[in-house]
Amino acid sequence: MGAQVFRDFTKSYPVIVRGKGPYLYDREGREYLDAVGGISVVNIGHGVEEVIAAMRAQAERVAFVHGGAFANEPAMALAEELARWAPAGMDKVLLLSGGSEATETAMKLAFQYHLERGKASKYRIISRWTSYHGNTIGSLSMSGRTAWRRLFAPQLLHFPKIHPPYCYRCPYGQSYPSCKIACAEDLERTITFEGPESIAAFIAEPVIGTSAAGVTPPPEYYPRVREICDKHDVLFIADEVITGVGRTGRNFGIEHWGVVPDIITTAKGLSSGYAPLAAVILHEKVYGAIVKGSGQTTQGFTFSGHPLCCTVGLAVLKYLKEHQLVENAARIGKFMLERLTSLKRFPIVGDVRGLGMLQGVEFVADQATKRPFPAEVGVTRRIVEGALAEGVMIVPGMSGMIDGALGDHIQISPPFVFTEANVEQLVGAVEKAIQKVMRELPARA
Repeated sequence: MGAQVFRDFTKSYPVIVRGKGPYLYDREGREYLDAVGGISVVNIGHGVEEVIAAMRAQAERVAFVHGGAFANEPAMALAEELARWAPAGMDKVLLLSGGSEATETAMKLAFQYHLERGKASKYRIISRWTSYHGNTIGSLSMSGRTAWRRLFAPQLLHFPKIHPPYCYRCPYGQSYPSCKIACAEDLERTITFEGPESIAAFIAEPVIGTSAAGVTPPPEYYPRVREICDKHDVLFIADEVITGVGRTGRNFGIEHWGVVPDIITTAKGLSSGYAPLAAVILHEKVYGAIVKGSGQTTQGFTFSGHPLCCTVGLAVLKYLKEHQLVENAARIGKFMLERLTSLKRFPIVGDVRGLGMLQGVEFVADQATKRPFPAEVGVTRRIVEGALAEGVMIVPGMSGMIDGALGDHIQISPPFVFTEANVEQLVGAVEKAIQKVMRELPARA
């Protein structure tokens, strides 16, 4: 593989040379159904000529300008279009290069918001266990993904964590709706114990991504979160790096709960993977506090507002609208959830969950008790490898979503151009992978 270094130094990876629609092709000519959209990135499909043409045309004009000295038309146009996609009152946009940049920037802007208002003591962020907000030190400090935190624990900031809204494995041993959304009430308890004067913001993924793929809160969850945040002068950051730009069947995932956050972060699908691109979208109240205070922010990066990348973002948003792909994500997502739910007939399938084109399947050693498999059995890895052998790419969910150590699940997050036939191909491959794993499992797993 030459001098290229991959994430896993011990693995050999297929070399992809081409993509078209929901399919990828390696240099041996093998076809793969991309049932994860690259990992919740590619929403309009691979090889879309309209986007490629827009990139080429912009590159011929200008590819880069220094954002500290100049504005540029693609960045201005993309910010205006994103504001039209966002919830009411959220029309101020910072353009960046990736999800970790976006969540790190949101964290810092939350600090600045309180600082500008004379509340310098509000500097900590509350987040949830079994969450992921990025891989920089700041964004990893907000993340509750234990497997990735351990190596860097000495460097991480002390940010409190609350339980996730994981109804299948309620951390309180209760059931919805009699639980009275105790997981949301945990936010107020934590704010009170930590001291409201120290808490700047609460950050959450509307639907949890790879850390607990497809976990979706009940209807009352985010309205209650919004009430608690307002009561204690705490900002609510919706991390829509995965769920934004249509993945759940709405423009932004938080819209399913009828709640307007103070800050939205989004990336991945904003450019459909054709270029690095992310955004932080601010509510007027956050922007207004900064404007009335210092009037400026230092939250810029070298490639912020990159003309070529912003051109891609505009082309992707246009393509999504013209082809009604957000609506298709809702329609096909509903069909896909129904088909995946049929997998519960297999005794190792415990839970199927999700919203739109972000879904997950959890595997258990015992359906009745929800007992997980021992980590060394490697069920997730086996399922993913089995599906890939059938020509379907799915993503292994992060281990440890149950207790920091145990838990097997997969993430399915296809391009929005998926058809019912694509769903049937996906489900068929997962079925075969499950059957193969069941035949191979140790008797006492």
